[in-house]
Amino acid sequence: MKLCTFVSNRHLRVGSVAGDCVVDLGAAADALPKLKGYSDLFHCIECLLYMPRALGIARKVEKAALAAASGNRRPGFLLPISKVKYGPPVPHPPKVLCIGQNYADHCREQNVPLPEIPELFCKFSTSIIGCGDAITLHKATTKVDYEVELAIVIGKRGKNIPKARAYEHVFGYTIFHDVSARDLQFKSKQWTRGKSPDTFAPTGPWLVTRDEVPDPHNLAIRTWLNGQLMQDSNTANLVFGVPALVEFLSQTITLEPGDIIATGTPPGVGCFRKPPVFLKPGDVVRMEIAGLGVLENPVAAEKRERK
Repeated sequence: MKLCTFVSNRHLRVGSVAGDCVVDLGAAADALPKLKGYSDLFHCIECLLYMPRALGIARKVEKAALAAASGNRRPGFLLPISKVKYGPPVPHPPKVLCIGQNYADHCREQNVPLPEIPELFCKFSTSIIGCGDAITLHKATTKVDYEVELAIVIGKRGKNIPKARAYEHVFGYTIFHDVSARDLQFKSKQWTRGKSPDTFAPTGPWLVTRDEVPDPHNLAIRTWLNGQLMQDSNTANLVFGVPALVEFLSQTITLEPGDIIATGTPPGVGCFRKPPVFLKPGDVVRMEIAGLGVLENPVAAEKRERK
């Protein structure tokens, strides 16, 4: 199932992507007599993440909603996908855990050895934006880079999770853009300031449930900048895969529903190009991971504050 949030009357609603439409799950449950009592489950995406039975009900609502369409007539709870403005699949993640240097081909690009353990850093939930939202180039930085990443979304709380049971804690996957201010990142021994500015974590366009991604370690992963292919790899090149990351992180951190784990980026980033390539106002960054959709964001300068 492909779950999403979308903007309606300036509020985020929860939907599912099915074919050429988005199902407004709450509106559909309200409109279908046999499902009316379930509409409260779809007030926010967290309801689906925290309640094990909610995903099964969402599937039932989606199926009934699609069956309600007849001919060229569509009920109001079926929205044309072309007219939907997506929000972030998980708008307020409890934690955003990021892994650096996690592609073998990216390590070769830098001429550095493969890491012995995952390299962990964090972003903040205020970095999160959705597909179509603008990445802001803050005045404090002049060297902003792009990084496409596969993101794991946790669906079950856990600590000290062994590899063999890691997938039990994975709700699904989405595309994650680890926007990076390289000048700020490399001025400090800690990467936080360069990695966590507002808008520096576009995610989406939707959240694909685990059952639809049978092998997260065999997905084409690409980035285009203004139509030019910049990153082109496969998640087969991950140094530490999904089970290894869940096990490693949960040794010291309790993983919670809604946590995002960004698994690292492949080669082709701007700072290692000759000459380097950094984002500028007016750019458009397009990212694609096989089976997970397309995440596209414009780039804009920070607006001046009104006096």
